[in-house]
Amino acid sequence: MSRPILDEKYIHHAIRSMVEANQQSIVQEVIAAVRDNDVVVVGMGFNPFPRQACKALEMIKQPYKYLEYGNYFNSWRKRNALKMWSGWPTFPMVFVKGVLVGGASDLKAMVASGEFKKIMT
Repeated sequence: MSRPILDEKYIHHAIRSMVEANQQSIVQEVIAAVRDNDVVVVGMGFNPFPRQACKALEMIKQPYKYLEYGNYFNSWRKRNALKMWSGWPTFPMVFVKGVLVGGASDLKAMVASGEFKKIMT
């Protein structure tokens, strides 16, 4: 599967550096966390679904790194950069062994089916 991404040749040279640098510190922070941790949950405040993902991991005693970026009232630009980078439209974003596996319901389904345990071994 390949998702469409605007080819660089269609980005005017005068704005290319702005496009490249937009909110990259948050993206790099998540990339580093995913590289350095087996399980990463990226969430936001006031959203119950990141808490559900964390609870599912705690129930199976799986260590994880949690990154939280703002809430419904702020930091939407930062979160938007993560959505554009990953292609995942909602929070949380759950990464397991470097792979984006989806959100809370996707993680819970993986745990219930035994797939999560297989990935971790």
